[in-house]
Amino acid sequence: MDVSFLIRHKLHELNLGQKDLAAAAQVTESYISQLLARKKPPPAPARTDIYDKIGRLLGLPAGELSVLAETQRREELKKKVAEPPRPMLKECRELILAKCETHQRAEIRRIFELQAFGELERLVTQKILDVTQTLAREELRSDDWLRSLAEHSNRSFEQMRVATLEFLDTDVLQISVEDCELFLSPMVDSWEIDLKTFSLEIVLNPRLFPAGRKRFEFLESKLRSDAAIEPGLERFLNNPALSGDATEKEILFLRSIQFDNRRPTPLYYYRELQSLRDPLHFSTPEQSGTSELGDLLNKSSDA
Repeated sequence: MDVSFLIRHKLHELNLGQKDLAAAAQVTESYISQLLARKKPPPAPARTDIYDKIGRLLGLPAGELSVLAETQRREELKKKVAEPPRPMLKECRELILAKCETHQRAEIRRIFELQAFGELERLVTQKILDVTQTLAREELRSDDWLRSLAEHSNRSFEQMRVATLEFLDTDVLQISVEDCELFLSPMVDSWEIDLKTFSLEIVLNPRLFPAGRKRFEFLESKLRSDAAIEPGLERFLNNPALSGDATEKEILFLRSIQFDNRRPTPLYYYRELQSLRDPLHFSTPEQSGTSELGDLLNKSSDA
């Protein structure tokens, strides 16, 4: 049983239609139609609020839809986990570059174009996406914010909620041109990165976020031998199908990764391991300006 099947079954049982479901979730009927037809994957429970709204309408136990969606997404991820990263859409790359400080834009463009979605481009894009998604998630509770965005983009309130929910559910490998135009472009004023230390500064649109400035530092640190192991990493290591032939050096690197209040899953570590092994993610010594991140990873894994 998947999310679509359960929702359609309960709608039939309660003699309700897609229009009723769309109204309860405060989204468009088109979005519900695509979700039930499996044309859209179920959104990640941690990034959306629709499961609680739908569950209340259908009389389902609290959290049942979220658990089912998480299980379904995990199974779908297993099928895709070995796929190589796709190159970023040209339009998205151009928008990211357009926000780069003018004095280093030409150099950054040269580095971006050396590889299809290389490590520097992925690093910058991921951090910009993290920042804008965090802000959008906070503002999602504000109907006034949604209505303001809807008016600015000539959309209805429900259409803007759908766009925001889909933006919150995207990742750096799936970001769309619409995501860039609706969220990244108006939210981010500029960004700048130090190619020696990889210190990244993101300046937010002052009209939307007064004094909004985010700074990220990437520093080498020693791994404490007594540091508690992440539960997700422990399950990853205990599953030969995922950890397989992971070397001691690779495991040390995975242990060195730190998180805030989020808890990574075993699949996260599997994907991180594949990314670490992929030669496309690391430059050769001859590719000046792009080898520093690879060196940083090597230093971290030697720690």
